[in-house]
Amino acid sequence: MRFADLAGKRVAVWGYGREGRATLAALRRRLPGQRITLICSEAEAAQAQPFHQDALDYVTTEPYAGLLWSFDVVVKSPGISAYLPALVEARSAGVCITSSTALWFGENPLARVVGVTGTKGKSTTSALIAHLLRSRGQRVALAGNIGLPLLELLDTPENVDCWVVELSSFQTAEIERLDVGLVNNIFEEHLDWHGSRERYVADKLILAERAATLVVNGMQHELVARTATHPRRQVFGTVAGWHVAEGMIMRGYERLFDLRQLPLAGDHNGLNLCAALGVIDALGLDARAALPAARTFQPLPHRLQTLGEQGGLTWVNDSISTTPHATIEALRSLEGRAVSVLVGGFDRGLDWSEFQRHTQWRPPHAVICLGASGTRIAKLLGTSAPAYALGQCGGLAEAVALARQWTPVGGVVLLSPGAPSFDQFRDYADRGRAFTLLAGFDPQSIAAIEGLGIA
Repeated sequence: MRFADLAGKRVAVWGYGREGRATLAALRRRLPGQRITLICSEAEAAQAQPFHQDALDYVTTEPYAGLLWSFDVVVKSPGISAYLPALVEARSAGVCITSSTALWFGENPLARVVGVTGTKGKSTTSALIAHLLRSRGQRVALAGNIGLPLLELLDTPENVDCWVVELSSFQTAEIERLDVGLVNNIFEEHLDWHGSRERYVADKLILAERAATLVVNGMQHELVARTATHPRRQVFGTVAGWHVAEGMIMRGYERLFDLRQLPLAGDHNGLNLCAALGVIDALGLDARAALPAARTFQPLPHRLQTLGEQGGLTWVNDSISTTPHATIEALRSLEGRAVSVLVGGFDRGLDWSEFQRHTQWRPPHAVICLGASGTRIAKLLGTSAPAYALGQCGGLAEAVALARQWTPVGGVVLLSPGAPSFDQFRDYADRGRAFTLLAGFDPQSIAAIEGLGIA
């Protein structure tokens, strides 16, 4: 669908987050004078009115199917589940449900696009791909779920050699085609949005159907099996492609790059680099020649980000961690050090038993549970007579104070919650900034994602 297809239609934009704001701005540029309805909260309507004056109509109640039937097209924000009964009924009644991502793809049918998805590591991998491509003289746009809506770059006059687009599981169904698609990994997440693990996986793998060339993690057997029929599939993570072994990035049996040169901690980030190199290969470019540029990559904020040392302790912000598996990887990257890890947040009912087994096998110095899921996590961990200090707190400030008290000099305080932040914070970045401030650092110093946009 293109913006021209919306001309003269009854159009609603549902959501006034950054995606919704980008959609409204694009509609005003492309369809000036057309009346649009914004479906949002009362607080969001108050924010929107100074910018849009009388150009918008507002719906500030929870939309129901009958209300949605009054529109020809609803452009929904990614965080609104496609499986809400009101949306399902409206779609069945003939209402077109679309998104800002779908509109961008409709406007750019000839763009050379790399689409990146995965439960964890997709932002870092997307940024690595863009960084490596730029090192080879490519003009690259880095956008999408990483923090810059595609529609904010809709009318750029600049020529772009390649678009690197991070896609969440909320967005994969909205793409039309990709030159290269990357599925970094799949673990259990976002069950509240998708309704079941099976539907979550299926939605992720829509990306594979839309990709001319597919790159997947060969270490994940389910992922390999479910993409086996793709006609142009490449793998990473095994000896058949780029992989990590003995602290090195390897291609086949060639040792090509020492992981100690990568400014990212942990073997999982080495695997993210392998995924990026696989994409460079899939684009028909020289990944070996691009590999040395990994030394100059700027790590993204809130992703195993070392803030520095305060009070004899090293503070690490991994607020992006929203699954127990991500927390396990964070702990692995710090093995050999006395680590007090802060876990918990909004409770989506995820299974923490693998984390329990890992901490039995590789006990940290302390696990401090907090937030809505903290009680459940602490109860589970307490059943195994843990060989580490186990605490439970209500909020982040209390948890940081306890970690400061428990962690020995020379140790590490790690925020790696394994859960979303919605019970206490607006998003993971808001949580990371709060942790940074509580640790004694300036939150403004960690804010920027280098390389967003076109360069």
